[in-house]
Amino acid sequence: MLEGTHTAIVTPFTADGEVDYDRFRDLIEFQIEGGVTGIVPVGTTGESPTLNVSEHSKVIETAIETAKGRVKIIAGTGGNATAEAIELTRHAKEAGADATLQVTPYYNKPNAAGLIRHFSAVADIGLPVVLYNVPGRTGKEIPVEVVAELAQHPHVTAIKEAGGSVDRVSRILNVCEIEVLSGDDSLTYPMMALGGVGVISVASNVAPRAVSDLVGAALNGDWNRARTLHYELYNLFTDLFIDTNPIPVKTALAMMGRIEESFRLPLCEMADGPRQKLKATLNAVGLL
Repeated sequence: MLEGTHTAIVTPFTADGEVDYDRFRDLIEFQIEGGVTGIVPVGTTGESPTLNVSEHSKVIETAIETAKGRVKIIAGTGGNATAEAIELTRHAKEAGADATLQVTPYYNKPNAAGLIRHFSAVADIGLPVVLYNVPGRTGKEIPVEVVAELAQHPHVTAIKEAGGSVDRVSRILNVCEIEVLSGDDSLTYPMMALGGVGVISVASNVAPRAVSDLVGAALNGDWNRARTLHYELYNLFTDLFIDTNPIPVKTALAMMGRIEESFRLPLCEMADGPRQKLKATLNAVGLL
């Protein structure tokens, strides 16, 4: 259902910190022209923690309205309170999203039973759920046995693996049937070699065609082409995480003239050293 390249799209802000919906629409068009399969608004890369509920809902609605069915919309509607995740997911379903990205509840670190109840309650709404395993952000991994149990729910469709472990892909696919999407650009190739079906990508914000070509080659079994593209893009993949995501990717988009270099605290601008390194990488891959 969700194979391909899905861009974890940034939320552009104006110079005074308001959501820039015009630039956001332009970014979506840039992604569609670049051949991506889907857009993931208001995830980690979309700075969801700094958006209020009204902005969160409008960003999702804007993505759906702009895409007009040309690509899938996987709405970031997770939360560490189940009631909040349910409310946001219901809104996304009513707005016309194709699926929901559900991050592990953060900070409160629920046990296995709590994780199962939380994700199941959201899945019961009926919108396809992409579990989001990112322990570096949440402080809590979704145990493989929990993934296996949740995979039995008819609306738990996929998992975004952003824990930096290729081994987890083998462990997951060895015990259940669920679509695995890489959550780390640099691990897309090896994860797909093990049976993953695509990526929720940060790098495709700046290089949608190149990332789409890599994933497309892997899906078509052209592993030599996919590996070549992996190495061509590898420095970009790593340098987009030279600082806390999404600081580098928004900085890169600003260098490309696509958005203002604007963040909401506690995120802020990059230091000069990493900025110059990122700029050199963008030049090397032909993005500047």
